[in-house]
Amino acid sequence: MDEGYGTDKSIPQLIMAGASCDDIFVIVLFSTFVAMAQGGTANGMDFVNIPVSVLLGIALGAAAGYCMNLFFEAAYASGNYIRNSMKAVIVLGVSFLLMAVETWLNGIVSLSGLLAVVSMACVLNRKSPAVSKRLSEKFGKLWIAAEVLLFVLVGAAVDIRYTLNAGFPAVLMILTALVFRSLGVSLCLVGTALNRKERLFCIIAYLPKATVQAAIGSVPLALGLPCGQLVLCVAVLSILITAPLGAVGMDLTFRKLLKKEEHSMADRQEDSAPPFTGSTSA
Repeated sequence: MDEGYGTDKSIPQLIMAGASCDDIFVIVLFSTFVAMAQGGTANGMDFVNIPVSVLLGIALGAAAGYCMNLFFEAAYASGNYIRNSMKAVIVLGVSFLLMAVETWLNGIVSLSGLLAVVSMACVLNRKSPAVSKRLSEKFGKLWIAAEVLLFVLVGAAVDIRYTLNAGFPAVLMILTALVFRSLGVSLCLVGTALNRKERLFCIIAYLPKATVQAAIGSVPLALGLPCGQLVLCVAVLSILITAPLGAVGMDLTFRKLLKKEEHSMADRQEDSAPPFTGSTSA
């Protein structure tokens, strides 16, 4: 994106937005199936609760984001300037609160706390793009340490011998899933203005799966489910196979498959940015 490849058709933004929605969908379904596995049975209400949790999560997150934006605006208007670091702490605290709300309402109403967090961030970005950009930079720095901790903990929980025993069937299942994933991306791009090369790059960009697998792969094992060790091992295998495949694939093809604009996104933002007028979004 910084080098301007594919930005004329917003391809990097399309991939990032789609990947985020995909991760949310996966997490919601994963939570539902884990609850079903713990209960040992499945009923129709478990599947009815999926759209309910999605809609309520979006509504709660949007309300939280709107209220937070009003708070930041009111603080700025009254002369109580809040540093970006403190705003990041506030957003992080509200995010944990939204996750806690999901636990509090468990058994009463189905609600996705993770979806609420994403919805809150979307509203903040819509209402205060400049503030959202600075917060994104802050959280990007936090992620540098968090991702190391996440993957180290996952690696520590993996039994290498069990992973090797999973063997060819697990690898075949992962490769089959990638085929269906690629077909799904192709189907989603039908009717768009992207040419064949750009669609091929989108397919390659959707191959890697790592962060979500690392975050949820050990959950069944921690819950004591009989399939916990197998789920964790397959999650690790998916990371080992798809992450290098997608990363190398994107790195080798983006210059060949995507068109480069004359100016990068950063240059366009600087050229089009209005002069600072002391608005609350600053």
